[in-house]
Amino acid sequence: MAESADDRLRLLIERIERLEEEKKGISDDIKDVYNEAKATGYDAKVMRIIVRLRKMKPDDRREQECVVETYKNALGLD
Repeated sequence: MAESADDRLRLLIERIERLEEEKKGISDDIKDVYNEAKATGYDAKVMRIIVRLRKMKPDDRREQECVVETYKNALGLD
């Protein structure tokens, strides 16, 4: 028997809802790890930066670092 469009839509919505619940759970787990790191003396803000940098391709990371350095020099920051 063929699935109706309404049934298909309902199933898709339910899948999205389950995935959103999983995403929230994972997000909470990540927050807990950052809190654990902070409790042991690490700087969570810097850790977030490092995680973001590690996701980048090396060429993109170097380009960003170069641009940041250029902006810092233009503003007289050391």
